[in-house]
This record gives sequence, structure tokens and C-alpha cells, in this order.
Amino acid sequence: MNRATLERQLLLRRAKVSAFDAVEHLAGLQAQAPFPPYFGLWARLEGFRPPELAELLENRRVVRIALMRGTVHLVTAADALAWRPVVQVLYDRDLQQNALHARALAGLDHDLVAEAARKLLLGGPMPGSALGAELARTWDVPAASLTHLARGRLPLVQTPPRAIWGKAGQTTYACLDEWVGAPLSPPSPASLISRYLRAFGPATVADVQTWAGITRLGEVAASMDLRRYRDADGRELLDLPELTLPGEDVPAPPRLLGPFDQLILSYADRTRVISDACRKRVISQNGLVKGTLLVDGQVCGFWEIKASRKAAVIELSPFEKLVKRDLAALEKSAAELVKWAETAAETHEVRVLPPE
Repeated sequence: MNRATLERQLLLRRAKVSAFDAVEHLAGLQAQAPFPPYFGLWARLEGFRPPELAELLENRRVVRIALMRGTVHLVTAADALAWRPVVQVLYDRDLQQNALHARALAGLDHDLVAEAARKLLLGGPMPGSALGAELARTWDVPAASLTHLARGRLPLVQTPPRAIWGKAGQTTYACLDEWVGAPLSPPSPASLISRYLRAFGPATVADVQTWAGITRLGEVAASMDLRRYRDADGRELLDLPELTLPGEDVPAPPRLLGPFDQLILSYADRTRVISDACRKRVISQNGLVKGTLLVDGQVCGFWEIKASRKAAVIELSPFEKLVKRDLAALEKSAAELVKWAETAAETHEVRVLPPE
């Protein structure tokens, strides 16, 4: 499973494909912060440069939108149109149960508010605060709650310059279908399952549901033509029938994965790539995910870049003593990464901190 996961996530060897094809193949990239997708592609593609992804965002071929698990993902425009209707049940449930906003929104006609928000956004992208303030002119409800309703009922994308490499920009919203000039697709949970397995499989139904953030996918999977395996614990693993598995002895080179990398966030059972003990050191209580060190297909530490105007340092923090060959490979990758990420710095340095 580990080697299959790494192969499908383009981590056994750097792929010679375009950024667009990689985003599509990977079933999107985790993107609740603006720049992790760039690091995700750097780890996976040969010769990737940030302007390639920035251009896709500016040309609206890829978008940033809340999708799986209620989390912002960077996906192709076509996938956003196909997948938001499938996971809409997650957002509908949130509007009924959200601890901060559900009570304020309980007495409103959600469809009416959403239609008003859509009309406002036809005039151009708007910051969430401005959208909520405009809606509050009609409804005597806190503006933040009205913005939350709009995000829940409408497929809102975060528009550039947000997440354009080297630029800063507040979060502004537009309706997905208006932004890309195409209608949303009819919901197809089976297609969503297939795309997940192509990018992450083999996997259990629980894994798919964890990634998607929705339930009742078992009955959908049962009706699909899938290959079925059993893991060492007897759990049923699903896979696409045309895909094969690499041998367990296939080498897995050391890698530096970016913050919030989907490799360690997209399974119910994450032990295929990270132990429970390591996961507690990589993912904070408030959900921040550090950039990680990957050796032999397993997370074994984290990294962090500390940069000033003149100097950039990348610190590697392995959880245990690593063999010289693996440590040397990580240091080499770290030197490349810090120069790639901090091009304006005059000096670049790699530091390896002792295991704690």
C-alpha cells in the first residue's frame, strides 16, 4: 500500500508532466493556506517553477475552492464543477449545525440569501467582509454569518491575486460557474470515488469518506466495478481494476513534502505513511501541518524555512538518527528547496537539528 500510494502521488520519482496534468492526476492539492500547493508540486514534478501554477490560476484553468472535508483545495476547474455538487451535503449540514453561525441563520430563507449573494458577485469578486456587509443591509443578521451562509450555499472560489506566488492578496470571492464560464455538473459520487482511488488507492471506504468528508459511499462503491483486496487486518481495500501495484521492494527516495501535504491527510488510517506518534508531532492541535521529511516512504521528521531579507535557512528536524545516505539526500533536497523558495535571499543554509 505504501509504495502504491507513493507511486500514485508522484513521489517514487519526479514526474515529467505539466502542473495542470499533475493537479488533475492528484485529485487536487490541499490549499487552506495560499502556497502549500506550490511546494506540493515542487516535491513531485521535474523542473516545476511557481509561475506555471500562478498562470493556471490567473487563466482560471485551476481554482481554489472549499471542497472535500470543508477545506479549501486547489483543483482543475472541471473537477471543481463536478465535485462541489457531490460534497454539498457537507455544507448543508454545517449550516444547520455550525456552532458560530447556525443559530443566527436559523430563521432565514437560505436560498433567498444565496441568490442575493450571487447577484452581488455578478458585479465582480468581493471580499467576504464586504459581501456580508452588503447582505446585512437586507437581513438583520451578523455580516459574518451571512458570509458563512453564502460560502455554504454557493460554490465560491477564491480569486487571484490570492495564492499567486510572490504576491499578497486578501480573500475575495466569485461564483465558480460564473468565474469559469461553465455550469456545475450533476452529482456523481462514483466518479469521485474513482478519482480518489486513482490518486490515493488502494483504500478502504473509510479512507475515501475521510478524504471527501461525506458518508454513505460504501453503498456507492458496492455497485462499482472495482478490484478488491484484503489488508493484513482483514479490511477490504478498493482499487480501479486497470491499475496495478508496484512491488514492496521498489525504492522510495527521501523527499521533502510541503506543509499541509495531502499524502498525510487523505486517509482514515494514515499509518501507511505516518505513525500515530509522528502524526502528533507534525499536526498541531489547531490543524496546522508542518512540512515533512519522508524516508523509505514514511514521515520521519519535519522542516521549516526561516528567512530574512538577506538570509534563508532551512532547518531539518528528524525524529530519530538517520543513516548517512538518507540524511545526505535530504540535505541535498533541502538545499535545492530553500534556493527555489527564497530566490531573493543572498545566502542559503541547511541546518540539521539533533533528534529530540
